[in-house]
Amino acid sequence: MEWDIVRFNDLDTYTLYALLQLRVDVFVVEQNCPYPELDDKDLNPETRHIMLKKAGKILAYARILPPDVSFAGAPGVGRVCVAQTARRLGLGEVLVAKAIATAKEGWPGLDIHISAQCYLQRFYESMGFVSASEPYLEDDIPHLKMILTVNHLPEQS
Repeated sequence: MEWDIVRFNDLDTYTLYALLQLRVDVFVVEQNCPYPELDDKDLNPETRHIMLKKAGKILAYARILPPDVSFAGAPGVGRVCVAQTARRLGLGEVLVAKAIATAKEGWPGLDIHISAQCYLQRFYESMGFVSASEPYLEDDIPHLKMILTVNHLPEQS
């Protein structure tokens, strides 16, 4: 198993197929939520795709969006998912930690935003995010805006 962090233009067609298959399996089929999965945000040259692959299958995936794509002035983490066969192995925590590190590296000093499904609020709080909104519906699923405040430490001289 190996973790990869790539941009859209670096995805081969098999990997692209596998990540879209996982996203559709989780967000459209499992959650019975018909919505347009292909939203053009993947095409942004600064978007990062984090995935754990094993034997050509993607077990865990997240998308890190640059500032101003989903959230004004802030990078965003989204499409966080783990394949059914790989759940309860702690991959979600590792995946989100990698997503946070990638966002911090790509956009230092900027807080990280997510639109989290409400049932995952405690999970994201355990990763350092805090709720920044009342629940709202996104594709008929209750969500919360959550923010991870990045420490703004003074530079040492």
